[in-house]
Amino acid sequence: MTVPSSAEGDTLSKSLINAAAPPRTFLARFQRWEWMLVGLIVIVVALNTALSPYFLDAQNLSRTSSDFMEMGIMMLAMVFIIITGGIDLSVASNLGMCASFMGWLFMAGVDIWIAALAALALGTFAGFVNGTLVARMKLPPLVVTLGTYAFYRGVAYVLLGDQAARGYPEAFTYIGQGKLLGTLLPFSVALFGVLAVVFGLVLHKTTFGRYLFAIGNNENASVYSGVPVARIKVIIFTVSGFMAALAGLVLAARFGSTRPDIGNGLELSVITAAVLGGVDINGGAGTMSGAVLSLFLIGLLRFGMGLLNIQGQVQGVVIGLLLILSILLPNVAHTFSGSGRKLQRHSLWAIIAFVVVFIAFVAFFFWSREAVLIK
Repeated sequence: MTVPSSAEGDTLSKSLINAAAPPRTFLARFQRWEWMLVGLIVIVVALNTALSPYFLDAQNLSRTSSDFMEMGIMMLAMVFIIITGGIDLSVASNLGMCASFMGWLFMAGVDIWIAALAALALGTFAGFVNGTLVARMKLPPLVVTLGTYAFYRGVAYVLLGDQAARGYPEAFTYIGQGKLLGTLLPFSVALFGVLAVVFGLVLHKTTFGRYLFAIGNNENASVYSGVPVARIKVIIFTVSGFMAALAGLVLAARFGSTRPDIGNGLELSVITAAVLGGVDINGGAGTMSGAVLSLFLIGLLRFGMGLLNIQGQVQGVVIGLLLILSILLPNVAHTFSGSGRKLQRHSLWAIIAFVVVFIAFVAFFFWSREAVLIK
C-alpha cells in the first residue's frame, strides 16, 4: 500500500471537502455582510433621491464626500485594532492634540509643513504610548485609551486654550478643500481611497493580516504558535496614532482653522463605522471592504438627512437604529437560508426584533422630518 505525499493528501482533502460541501443558496450568498451593506446603500440612495431633488447633484456629492474622510482615515487603523480584539478610544483626542500642536507651531512662526510633520510625529508617538501600555504592560486597551482620551484632549486645550489657529496657506488647505486635477473628486477622498487599498491588501493578502485575525480569534494560542503578539499590537496602535494625526491635518485643512475641540466625539463614529461594516467587536472577523461600504452608507445617510433639515441629534438616533438593524439582519437571513429547518425560539425573537427595529427606523425617520418641516 502506497502512502500519498503531503501535496497529494492536501489535494485529496480539498476535493473531498468540495464534494461534500452543500450548494449555496441565493440567500446564503446574500448573507455576506458586504452585500447587505450594498443593499442598504441602494435603499438609502433611492429614498433620498425620491425625497430631495438635490441629493444626486454632483457638486453636493463631491462636497459631502469630503466631510467624512477624516473619520474614514481613522477607521482604517481601527479595523486592525478591533480585529485583534482591542479598541482605541483616544483617536479623536489624538487628532485634536496633533491639529492643535500644528496650529500652535504655525502661530509661533514655524513653517506649516514642518509643523505638519511635527504633528504627525507627535500622533505616531502617542499611538506608540498606547501600544506599549497595552502590549508591554498588559493593561486593558479600553482602560488605557480611555485615560489617553482625556489626556490628549487636555494637551490640546493647554496648547491653544480658548483660541483658534487660523490663516493656513492655500497650499496646505488644499489637502482638505482641494479637488484632484481640476475634477470634482476631492483630494481627501483620493487620499482615503489609496490608503483603503493599502490597508485592505495588508489585512487580506499578507502574513501580518493573518496574524491580526489569529490574535483576535485566540491570543494565547497565537503566542504559543510563535506569533509576535506584543510587537504586532504596538505596531497597530502606533499606526492608529499616525492615522489620527493625518486625519487631524486633513480636518484642520478643511476647516481652515484649528480649535482644541476639533474632532470631538469622532471616536464613536469611527467605531460605529467599523462595527457596522461587519468587524466583530470581539475580534477575529471583519473585512476592509465592509468597513469602507459602511463608511459611505453612514455618510450618504447623514447627507440625505441634512438635506431634509433633520437635526444632528436625530441623525444620531437614526444611525444607532441602523446599527442595531444591521446586527439583526444577518440573523434573520441565516434563519431563512436553511432548507427544511425548524424555526427556533431565538430565531423567532430575532425576526420580531428585526421587524420592530425596522418599523421604528422608518417611522422615526419620517416623523423627525415632518416635525422639523412644520417648525
